[in-house]
Amino acid sequence: MGDLKDIAVNRMTGKVCDERIAQMKHAKRRVIGNLGNPNLLFDYTNREIGCLPDDNRAHFKWVSEVAYKNIHRIVTRGYDTTELVEAGYGVCDVLFIDFQARIPLVEERKVLDYILLVGLEDGLSNPALVARLVARGKSYLTQAAGASVFAFGEAYGAFKNFGYMLEKYYNMIAEKGISAADAAALCVKECYHEDHFGIDDKYIKDPTPRDLMAYAEKTLAGKKELKYIPFLKEVVKAAQAEIGYVEADFMAAATATMMDLDFTPDAAWCIMGVTRAFSAGAHVCEEIERECERDGFDTYGKTLTPKEWYDGPTDRPVPSLKERGAFKGGQAQTPEEWKKMWDRKAKELSGSGFAIDFVLDDARKVVHGKGKEKK
Repeated sequence: MGDLKDIAVNRMTGKVCDERIAQMKHAKRRVIGNLGNPNLLFDYTNREIGCLPDDNRAHFKWVSEVAYKNIHRIVTRGYDTTELVEAGYGVCDVLFIDFQARIPLVEERKVLDYILLVGLEDGLSNPALVARLVARGKSYLTQAAGASVFAFGEAYGAFKNFGYMLEKYYNMIAEKGISAADAAALCVKECYHEDHFGIDDKYIKDPTPRDLMAYAEKTLAGKKELKYIPFLKEVVKAAQAEIGYVEADFMAAATATMMDLDFTPDAAWCIMGVTRAFSAGAHVCEEIERECERDGFDTYGKTLTPKEWYDGPTDRPVPSLKERGAFKGGQAQTPEEWKKMWDRKAKELSGSGFAIDFVLDDARKVVHGKGKEKK
């Protein structure tokens, strides 16, 4: 086997490889498909066999410019976190440091604190309900609270999509030389039907979004030039002229304000999703202490769903295997038949998935005005 070992030497390190690899290298290889074509840029049939590591190669390491940690300290963007808290800085300050690598103005920290405080709790909303459902399976509390983040999608909690939309039309003011009012009117015309539009009639009676923007304008006056809050107000004004009396919702107001604090739409999405998870933890504790201690945890296969909750086809007998042959299959024979079957599935067969549009907006395309258009 000596000659075979000589064949299977790693060309990078000069080390001898496993004898099985040597046998493979020694054996005549058959040409598969087009891999033996001499016009290829490489000789595939005589390629290296097996995984031949180079011991001199540096092992993979994560590299981060955000933070590092050793036995002495945790440092984020160059600041020792222990020294930060001892000096009087808080969570909102470190969010600026983590996401923007800067210590915020006192006024900026106050505005972010306002947003997180108002957005922390939302009652029995989707994140709280998701967390409670997971908790009922007797999972870890952290699992249940973390599950609340999964409620944040392209519609519920669409901070990212709304932010990119607002940024796109605000940039048109400089790029196309149009007024803020014209850019806002164009935003309403093209986006009012989107799930992430952020302006509707649900917040007509709730002043929270308007109070938030007023607080930000008052607190940051003379300290920071605002762009997105004033433009959001222009969009609301245009929407009122086009649709009727509507107002910005909390998601829109919070995103515009965070963008004026120099957070990106993605950062706003992350921060708000995790903020809501804190309150979800309280909901999890309540679910366990109040509901599960009384009724017990949900166990697999023992959850009953009464017939009163069901509105599908009526109970019917199961056909025999011989009778099954008389049923018509799901494959159409003509285009007209296919169209009829498709319409029935999409409009009448609830729970089939045929009526769901699974194509989500790509945020990168939305920024450049190439998002999907609804008919």
